[in-house]
Amino acid sequence: MPCPVSRVLIVDDEVNLRKVLAAMLRKEGYEVSVAADGEQALAELDKNGADVVISDLVMPKVGGMEILTHVREKNPDVPVIIITAHGTVDSAVEAIKRGAFDYITKPFEQAELRAVVAKAAKTQEARHGHVAADGRARSNLIGASQQMAEIFKIIDRVADTPSTVLITGESGTGKELIATALHDGSSRREKPLVKINCAAIPKDLMESELFGYERGAFTGAVTSKPGRFELADTGTLFLDEIGEIPLEMQVKLLRVLQESEFERVGGIKTTRVDVRLIAATNRDLEKEIEAGRFRKDLFYRLNVVPVHLSPLRERSGDVPELCRHFIQKYNKRLNKKCEGISDEALEQLKAYPWPGNIRELENLMERVLLFADGPRIELSDLPEAVRAGMPGPVSTGPGATPEPGETPLKDFLKQKQSEIEKSFIIQALAKTEGNVTRAAKLLQISRKSLQTKMKELGLRDESPEE
Repeated sequence: MPCPVSRVLIVDDEVNLRKVLAAMLRKEGYEVSVAADGEQALAELDKNGADVVISDLVMPKVGGMEILTHVREKNPDVPVIIITAHGTVDSAVEAIKRGAFDYITKPFEQAELRAVVAKAAKTQEARHGHVAADGRARSNLIGASQQMAEIFKIIDRVADTPSTVLITGESGTGKELIATALHDGSSRREKPLVKINCAAIPKDLMESELFGYERGAFTGAVTSKPGRFELADTGTLFLDEIGEIPLEMQVKLLRVLQESEFERVGGIKTTRVDVRLIAATNRDLEKEIEAGRFRKDLFYRLNVVPVHLSPLRERSGDVPELCRHFIQKYNKRLNKKCEGISDEALEQLKAYPWPGNIRELENLMERVLLFADGPRIELSDLPEAVRAGMPGPVSTGPGATPEPGETPLKDFLKQKQSEIEKSFIIQALAKTEGNVTRAAKLLQISRKSLQTKMKELGLRDESPEE
């Protein structure tokens, strides 16, 4: 599913292609606008902006490259996806090097486009960041704890070096933001920052994804395509979840790190690249080495500069600053005017263990802000599990599990069902920014059924009837 705010601008001079793409993406839940040419696209971007831009490369007057340049100058965080014909693949690769998010070759599978757009929408927020006047990296890294102070020192010291960095930490701690900060603080900041999640790539596609392939290398390879190392040439390559790379690929990755060269799948030409590598993992790679699942020599090549991100439960002092950041962020996104958070609520958030780390805190703040009615977030606005200070579906106080004999089983099950339904609906509404139609689609029920259920559970529905 797309991110809560996912406005996609489609730019193509082929009217049928515009219609097909718009219908497909609207069905996926995106807000879509279209432009018949580059001039219309520039006007639309200046007026309404976009979260993702999909543009044909070759168009009359203003082409895709000019649109990419405009977006990079005005709002460099917005991903631009280039659509190109076979004969202009080299130009598309040049667009990638100039900062395009990805490119797709005509004719393309709808599933391929959906996957690329979803990836662009999900990573758009993580690409925020800039470089301060003094050259040090400054991004959406937030925290006043001693642990974060050490992280900032490391970033300032190693950002503008070619050294390989290995970032470790639990899921949701912000490893991708560290990679972005390192790139933004380097002399490569104007060059590509290419990101790939190794856990999301099937094992049999890993080699072609990293190193590219030549035409005819396998069934379906109707044209040559560069891999991520080529696209990141002169820039930075971020390999997330590197512990998921299979052993046979680890040998080839080690060669690239040692020799800065490789061959595409099905090719014989050796390609040399200048890539700064940043890797991240939530696994203990030393234990993986003991278990025979990770090569020791590759680990040493990666672990030149180790950066460890502590879980949020070990740096609760960062919670207040993170809360202020998320309140500001979702006030703007949800059109709210929350003034802050009470001391009691803040202390409870600091006491909570946050098994999902910063990602869990952000999701919770969005959900709470969506349904809070007062001028600030109070203790009563927090979910029951957070008020109890325990992760998971726990209950205390009036809603606690009764002793057998105190409450009929039928009534108890009905109460628990209502609690689960309410929690599920709140999460769906938070993911869709309060859009009842999209929330109903996410829950796989009709809009009318969702409205009825919201009234039963005391959740207000202020969306207009359709």
